[in-house]
Amino acid sequence: MAGRLRTIDARTLADAVLEPPGYAVKDLLVQGLHILAGAPKTGKSWLTLWLCQQVAGGEKVWGHPTQQGTVLYLCLEDGYHRLQDRLLDITEDPSENLYLATHAGTLADGLAGQIETFVREHGRVSLIVIDTLQKVRETCTDNTYARDYADLARLKELADRCRTTVLLVHHLRKQYDSDPLNRVSGTAGMSGAADGTFILQREDRSSNYGTLFCTGRDIESKELKLQFDPMSHIWECREDEETARSADEEVIV
Repeated sequence: MAGRLRTIDARTLADAVLEPPGYAVKDLLVQGLHILAGAPKTGKSWLTLWLCQQVAGGEKVWGHPTQQGTVLYLCLEDGYHRLQDRLLDITEDPSENLYLATHAGTLADGLAGQIETFVREHGRVSLIVIDTLQKVRETCTDNTYARDYADLARLKELADRCRTTVLLVHHLRKQYDSDPLNRVSGTAGMSGAADGTFILQREDRSSNYGTLFCTGRDIESKELKLQFDPMSHIWECREDEETARSADEEVIV
């Protein structure tokens, strides 16, 4: 039988001095569980590796400050040779705060324990990336809302226990939807259990221009216009011309 409910009255809560939630990237990737989804070969892995390097080095992400700290990147679809090539493509100074692994347990076979041990051994961990989510889930034909929600709820609880930001790399459904956020592979239980969802979408398969659709419980919904630099392999943020023009007009007025 469950114990008594732990409650707090509204006045006490309103007057309480609470520690602000942590973040990996301020106003973008806050403490908790997040999903980054995109079609295959969109450039998700390039983006996540660069994010890891920026946070580990305390460098800004598209103008947003980062909370420098240890970063764990579980790159479960690549080997060290490909990771080395990509790392040397995006930076001349790889951070010693960035740790990479190409193998890990599953949700049913020790993943949580592996991550909690890593956090205990390394102190403050700002960001953990799991690339891809499917690699740490059990193979199952039961693709129901309940299963999707339960799997992500376990990862959400892990992020909260470790007081860190966990980013899951995932895929999109093939079916078109006018709202990109509805295209996350799986049921609505995926986005329902996550604190934030990010969709990376190119204008077309051969284009270097794309949009990162961002939504979450603790951030403002936004669309970031990005451009992939094929030389540096970095997704750069480009200012929207209409937004810039509107801002200039407001200043003039």
